Amino acid sequence: MTKSALQYHELVNKGVQYLKNKIHMPQSLAILAGTGLGGLEAALNISHTISYADIPGFPMPTVKSHSGQLICGDIDGIPVLLLSGRWHLYEGFLPQEVCFGVRVLKQLGIQRIIITNAAGGINLDFHAGDIMIIRDHINLTGQNPLVGDHIPECGTIFLDMTKAYDPNVMDLAQRHAKKLGLSVHTGVYAGLLGPSFETPAEIRFLQTIGADAVGLSTVMEVIAAIQGGMSVLGLSVITNIADMNNPVTIYHDDIVATANKATNDLSLLIRYVIPDFV
Repeated sequence: MTKSALQYHELVNKGVQYLKNKIHMPQSLAILAGTGLGGLEAALNISHTISYADIPGFPMPTVKSHSGQLICGDIDGIPVLLLSGRWHLYEGFLPQEVCFGVRVLKQLGIQRIIITNAAGGINLDFHAGDIMIIRDHINLTGQNPLVGDHIPECGTIFLDMTKAYDPNVMDLAQRHAKKLGLSVHTGVYAGLLGPSFETPAEIRFLQTIGADAVGLSTVMEVIAAIQGGMSVLGLSVITNIADMNNPVTIYHDDIVATANKATNDLSLLIRYVIPDFV
C-alpha cells in the first residue's frame, strides 16, 4: 500500500527536524544537481556532507551518476545547500518521493532554488555541451505531485504556472552568460517518464508542440517548488542532439560524460548568478 500525502508530509517534517540539528547556517538558496552534474560540488566551499541515507524519509537514488548527498557550504560566502542526486519517476519513485527533497528544503527556509538537468536537444540550433535556460516546460509524464490529499501547509493545489521559471532570474542568467561568453540558449523543456529514450516519431511530435529539449526529470520538482512559493531557475545541459536527418544511437554513459564536461561552464554561470539571485 502506498503512503498517503499526509504520511509523506509527516516524513518531510521528520527530515526537517533532523537537518535543523545538522545545519547551523541560515540558508535561502539551494541547487539540485541533475544527471552527471554532481561535480557542481566543486564550486562549493564545503562545510559538511550528509548522506541521504541518514536523513529520515529521504529515498536513495538508484542511478549511479547520482551520489545521494546533501552538501552544505557556501559559494563566495553565500550559504548554499546542494542536493547531489535526485529521484526519477522511472526509478519507480512516486511523485511525492521525487519531490521529497524540495519539500524538505522549503521547510528549511529555502526561498530560491536552481534546478539543473541533462537534456537531449530537439532544437537543431543547439549543440552538445550548450546550456539551456528553461523558460517553460511541458509535463508529459502523466503525473503530478499535487494529486491526492491536500495538505494546506504545502500551499494551494491550483497553481498558476504561467511564470513557473522566474523571468527576472532568466534575464539575469542570460546577461551573465553573455558576459562570460558561454553558449547559452533559452527554451522549453519537455519532461517525459522514461527511462527509454524517444522514438523518431516522438521527437517529431515534441518539435511540433514547441519543445527545445527533452529529459526525464525536473517538472515534478518545479511544481512542488512553485507550490512552496520558491523562485526557480532551471538550467539544462544539452548532452546530445536529436537530429532525425542524422540519427545517432544514444547511450546513457555518453550523456553522463557530456554532462560532466559541461559542469565547469554550468558552475561558472551559477557562481555569477547567485549573488544577484539571493
